[in-house]
Amino acid sequence: MVRKPIIIVGTGRCGSTIFQQVLGAHPEVAWLSAIYHWYPKWPAINQTLMKAIDYPIVGSYLRTQKALRPWEPYGIWDSVYPGFSKPFRDLRADDVTDKVKSRMKKVTAQMITPKRNRLMIKITGWPRIGFFSEIFPDAKFIHIVRDGRAVVNSMLNVHWWTGWKGTSSWGWGELTPEEQTQLTTYGHSFVALASIEWNHLMQAMEVAKQAVDPANFLEIRYENFCADVVGITRTVAEFCELPWNDSIAAAMGAYQINEKNYKWQEELTATQQGVMNDIMAPYLKQHHYL
Repeated sequence: MVRKPIIIVGTGRCGSTIFQQVLGAHPEVAWLSAIYHWYPKWPAINQTLMKAIDYPIVGSYLRTQKALRPWEPYGIWDSVYPGFSKPFRDLRADDVTDKVKSRMKKVTAQMITPKRNRLMIKITGWPRIGFFSEIFPDAKFIHIVRDGRAVVNSMLNVHWWTGWKGTSSWGWGELTPEEQTQLTTYGHSFVALASIEWNHLMQAMEVAKQAVDPANFLEIRYENFCADVVGITRTVAEFCELPWNDSIAAAMGAYQINEKNYKWQEELTATQQGVMNDIMAPYLKQHHYL
């Protein structure tokens, strides 16, 4: 049975991938790879991978394989709950049926080993905190926050951002009247739409985190993590009730991370930057980015 799973959440493009990789270096943490996306009906394969990753020679090789690194295999979650990966709203506790709860516990129990017995899950977009906390009341949630302007700039640099299709297909529900006014005011600018999406997801997070005990919710600024990988990861380990020692610190310290938050200032025009600052001001201020 999975005990106190570690669930990493964020808007996407927020730095959660590298954070997940660093935390996955902890010897008691089990994580999911891209293999699950391709073979969602074989959850037990993760036990084999988690055992092999700790073998001295084989493990070193496996860690270099991109497909085996910590990932977001939505295929496995969709096999448990078909609407998991693309709901039009956040998933809540009242979306969990007895069948889903039983299936989720059975599937996740096959992902851990006696040594790596703390399952780490990463999801982005909708928080889904209420959904997971209904299944795992003792789950530890870690929210990765990054400067929304860096997030928006990153969204505009990937072809799979759903905003390119417009709000009818973007997957984040209907716009509020205020959001629609903002989008219209800025001529349906993609910068404006990406900014609205960030707000949308930050608002969803504010609502979702009310579903859990504050003692089980930790917020980490990506910028702080980049500046002090070992220090922040140690804070996370303490929050997750994971042991810490010098060898673990050395493994974490091997990661050199460049936050690259400056890119939005170099790549977006002054007008576009103004659009972001205007639309995202409330949450930028709340998280001390403005």
